[in-house]
Amino acid sequence: MSSTQGNLYQTDQIRQIEQLAMQSCAITAHDLMQRSGLTAFECLREYWPKAKKIAVFCGTGNNGGDGFVLAELAYARGYIVTIYLIGSVDRITSEAAIAAFKACKQADIPILLFNSTITNIDADLIVDAICGIGLQKPLRDTAVHAVQLMQSQSLPILSLDIPTGIEADTGEVLGAAIKANATITFIAVKIGLLMSAGLAHRGKLICDDLALPAELFETVKPIAERLKIKTYRSFLKSRSRDWHKGLSGHVLIIGSGPGFSGASRLAAEAALRVGAGLVTIATHPDHAALLNITRPEIMCHGVHDATELQPLLDKAKVIIIGPGLTQNDWALNLFNKVISQPQPMVVDADGLNLLATHPMQHKNWVLTPHPGEAARLLHTSTQDIQSNRLAAAQKIQQQYGGTCVLKGAGTIITSPHLLPSVCDQGNAGMATAGMGDVLSGVIGGLLAQSVPMEQATRLGVVWHAIAGDRAAQEGERGLLAMDLMPYLRQLCNE
Repeated sequence: MSSTQGNLYQTDQIRQIEQLAMQSCAITAHDLMQRSGLTAFECLREYWPKAKKIAVFCGTGNNGGDGFVLAELAYARGYIVTIYLIGSVDRITSEAAIAAFKACKQADIPILLFNSTITNIDADLIVDAICGIGLQKPLRDTAVHAVQLMQSQSLPILSLDIPTGIEADTGEVLGAAIKANATITFIAVKIGLLMSAGLAHRGKLICDDLALPAELFETVKPIAERLKIKTYRSFLKSRSRDWHKGLSGHVLIIGSGPGFSGASRLAAEAALRVGAGLVTIATHPDHAALLNITRPEIMCHGVHDATELQPLLDKAKVIIIGPGLTQNDWALNLFNKVISQPQPMVVDADGLNLLATHPMQHKNWVLTPHPGEAARLLHTSTQDIQSNRLAAAQKIQQQYGGTCVLKGAGTIITSPHLLPSVCDQGNAGMATAGMGDVLSGVIGGLLAQSVPMEQATRLGVVWHAIAGDRAAQEGERGLLAMDLMPYLRQLCNE
């Protein structure tokens, strides 16, 4: 079984690969279904070696055909198998699926037409093969009932290709969706498995390319890449023995209006923990003297207005604006001063909210919105952003320039010269105050060390996510943004 691939595809691209396989490699639809069913069965045996009784829920499309193949293979090897058919037999239309169904019938595998009166499943494991990547409309009532029954049984679930009810291109739930313990996806990873509900519903993700020739994947360009640390780690240069702090860059953080002093403090320490040489905070005079009491390495300056920023801007290699900034006249005055500066910058939090009301383009900044901030930037709803996160991130990047990081489950990075990247690391414990401020500091700290913007952003996102996962080993609930700091230091030295 092949390892999970790094390239991500949408449904239309998977269809193109399938067509190329059939046209140029003499691989039939029957061959693809047999390979899918076999590799799914091998996955089942590997991850649930003690399972003996299997319930296979099959739809009437090709995903159901994959389930029929798995069911026949399992039955032939001594498993107790029951097939639950969702939909009538006459709705099975593809030749490959019909052949797979007939093989199950000839083997005398019990096949039950599913209906809502079925309330119990006698099995050790459920296989979900109801709907695959072709699903574009909400599930029909019978399928919804099947999903609800499967989920109510407290049994492990293996989904084939994608959990039933998840839209393959966006990760959205279409009416209802299976929450699988594992998903084995075929040919290549579908981008919806790394985003939104797709990320939450897939369980462990396994990918098998069905032994298709490598040249097929070279012919069809992926829509995005799965973000991995090894791709970008080399952009952070090693240090010689005669290194000094000036070579590691000076980060200026502008933020923390009254009542929000912690945001800049978090960003500042994160920048230092990933290796920035110097970090200065320009903040409201009310609390300038307090911000570095517990971290004296941070330099703090209270600024009354934008005229007092210039000496600090002159020394900075990188600017971060927005953490805790607020949106009052003081904040707007600083914002208007900063956005005309030539240095690379990271715009977060209230910096993004001010940008939404004073839109402009800049090629040398990183925008880091969460879905609510993204909605304000695009003058739409959070629901619209979440319904197609990739499209939203691309639109923000095109409209405002630079690099965009759309935070959330399956953080997306879009930039001018690289494929979009999707990060599926991180955890629910990171949904807490200050995590975005830490991310801004990480990206700013990498920019200060001369990592190119597109690469610094990707490296910063994956480091931030991995640090969160390491911190969450002690439990997700109660995880704090500051808990990431020792792990950020570990990561930048590995």
